[in-house]
Amino acid sequence: MERQLRDHLELWERLIRAHSRIVGRLEEEMESAQGLSLRWYEVLLHLSRAPGGAMRMQDLAELALQSKSGLTRVVDRMEAAGLVTRQICPSDRRGVLAVITPEGRRRFRPAARVHVRGIERHFGRHLGASEPGSLRSLVDRLLEAQVVDRSPVY
Repeated sequence: MERQLRDHLELWERLIRAHSRIVGRLEEEMESAQGLSLRWYEVLLHLSRAPGGAMRMQDLAELALQSKSGLTRVVDRMEAAGLVTRQICPSDRRGVLAVITPEGRRRFRPAARVHVRGIERHFGRHLGASEPGSLRSLVDRLLEAQVVDRSPVY
């Protein structure tokens, strides 16, 4: 059992290290090619997929894996750059929508190409033919386990 635990810990550390290095490379490439951070790109990605290019700020924060206050700061800067605007939610006057602007859409398209090429270069090309299915299955199990098992650990 102790050997298995050591193997799991080592694998976890390697996974985190690989993730960090790949994200760092993707960030560098996006900044260099498009002048966008990955956080900005991710906001534009989610808004470009949303109906009408608009999404409630709290929903966007959840999708972008950011805190509400962190997303607010990102959207503040993106709004100043002309990439997004904010509007009052018509169905809930207390809610605020982030809305992609035409300039945001214009900047998103080439950024998406940079991002897809980077993911393929730093991740996809290293997968064998059968590995995407196996990796998807593992990641799905891990994600599902986090939804199901919300019990506190003492």
